[in-house]
Amino acid sequence: DFLALDFETATTAADRPCELGIAIVRGGVVREVRNWLIKPPQWPYFSPWNVAVHGIRPDDVADAPRWNEVWPEVQDLLLGATVVAHNAAFDMNVLKATLASQCIAHPSFRYFCSVSMARRVWPGHGSYGLSAMCGHHGIPLKHHRAGNDAEATAELVLRALRDGDTLDSFVRRSRINLGAFYPGGHRTPGGKVTAVEH
Repeated sequence: DFLALDFETATTAADRPCELGIAIVRGGVVREVRNWLIKPPQWPYFSPWNVAVHGIRPDDVADAPRWNEVWPEVQDLLLGATVVAHNAAFDMNVLKATLASQCIAHPSFRYFCSVSMARRVWPGHGSYGLSAMCGHHGIPLKHHRAGNDAEATAELVLRALRDGDTLDSFVRRSRINLGAFYPGGHRTPGGKVTAVEH
């Protein structure tokens, strides 16, 4: 059981999420995908480059909730979970920066990166981007929309599991490094620890 998470951002600033998707895996199956459009603090400004990537425009989030309105539901999902993201450094930086900008305490959860996972499980590929990996494994993907990317990431992890694997046994066997969020700070999968500043 695990969650797959993906953010899209309105600008290059990490604390400007405009969409969040979380795929919920239970019993080896994606049971639900939740998707939130989010009105970022600098609305209506969106970077043209970001819009070109994900297609989300200011008008799309004009009536969307702010981060502090979606956070209670998101936090309930994350607490105590194992979370995966494709290029987790990006998504976890968005989460960390957004929480910091609004003085919200970290929840406790652990996470890993499915790019690093894919490199260990399927060595020798020219690209480990989500689109390339999904194409190789026959996973449908509408790229750069948060719910779609989260669901595809979850399916990629499920393809990597062997019969009889639990997520914990898979992580140990594949020597995947885990990062963590906790109330006082954050630890990257590489072991770098940062404390929350107050």
